[in-house]
Amino acid sequence: MSQATRQLLERYYAAFNAGDWDTFLGMLTEDVAHDINQGAREVGRAAFAKFMERMNTSYSEQIADIVIMPSADGTRAAVEFTVLGTYLKTDEGLPEAHGQKYKLPGGAFFDIRDGKVARVTNYYNLQDWLKQVGA
Repeated sequence: MSQATRQLLERYYAAFNAGDWDTFLGMLTEDVAHDINQGAREVGRAAFAKFMERMNTSYSEQIADIVIMPSADGTRAAVEFTVLGTYLKTDEGLPEAHGQKYKLPGGAFFDIRDGKVARVTNYYNLQDWLKQVGA
């Protein structure tokens, strides 16, 4: 079971890095819970798609150095990674964007149900990001 979870999350991050949003969103349950870093929880694939659309407008990101740590039963996983990004367009309430590059350590926690992502909780250091983009 943990191998299937590892493979699901490998495909999840590969689709993210490829910008293959149909595949990426297809790996989520219809009622996926998305805990945004230092933000609210959003529920549903449609809300996640809207979030990704906003993110893709302001940021270009690749996820590297991915380490996937599934639970023995495959129902949960933790992932550690590095975000390599470019701040493209000013995101509301954040500093002005002008193509700043950033590199951030991050992590995510997942619940897996019926072979799909049912929850993703992302964490990174916002203060570090702000410093890197010149806030």
